[in-house]
Amino acid sequence: MEKTIAVIGAGTMGAGIAHVSALHGYRVLMIDEKSGAVKNAISGIAGRLDREIEKGHITADEASVVKARLIESGWGQVSTASMAIEAVLEIMDVKKSVFARLDDLLPSGAIIATNTSSLSITELASTTHRTPLVLGMHFFNPAPVMKLIEIVRGEDTAQDTVDQAKAYAQSIGKETVVVEKDTPGFVVNRVLMPLFIEAMRIYEEGVASKEDIDKAIQLGLNHPMGPLTLADLTGLDVDLHVMDYLYNEFHDDRFAAPLVLRRLVRAGRLGRKTRHGFYAY
Repeated sequence: MEKTIAVIGAGTMGAGIAHVSALHGYRVLMIDEKSGAVKNAISGIAGRLDREIEKGHITADEASVVKARLIESGWGQVSTASMAIEAVLEIMDVKKSVFARLDDLLPSGAIIATNTSSLSITELASTTHRTPLVLGMHFFNPAPVMKLIEIVRGEDTAQDTVDQAKAYAQSIGKETVVVEKDTPGFVVNRVLMPLFIEAMRIYEEGVASKEDIDKAIQLGLNHPMGPLTLADLTGLDVDLHVMDYLYNEFHDDRFAAPLVLRRLVRAGRLGRKTRHGFYAY
């Protein structure tokens, strides 16, 4: 019998988590308050599966089975899930409201995981009556491709919860690291944000072009892409939000967002560009 998980949020990360979970045999309940979001996500996943058929990576029959596992769901169906993964906006109050609702609807032994990249697991867990069953599962974009999941303990997270999360991650072809302390930014973003910030400051100061900054890091440090390209890919508004959160938590200038980043994000919010970033699209 297929295991059922719920994915809350049908944006880029939620859709990616649903995709890779369905691909590996899970029945996925997809929930999003935004009208049409789940339909769009399922349509996007179907398109990617069709391209995999064309490349010969999957058969049409296999793709049909995967598509059938993706369920546009309402909250009422959550009671059938053994685990829920929240992937909504990176805003604490929004996530807390999702956690409280999941706590009311999920079976008593079900795990609640958050895909947050930096927020406190302990604070999110405090909105529930199942703190031992709450943890972070930080996927990376694109979720079907990137191999890592950061598993993050809250103050009360039980070892069995960590073990179950690791088993799920392994079942969908992922590698895990366990973050033992609920610290802002966990491992990856705590290292990545200062890299982004320094690359942006070098660009802002006119030390080198954006292309040469990226080339230097790619070739000099053997990174698959440069930091400015990666910052664009992850989303400058997301980057800024994470930097501000880390700065407010640590009160450390190594996490202070550069002015060039704030200007680019502001330009995007004002609609001056359809997509904003260090590179033109």
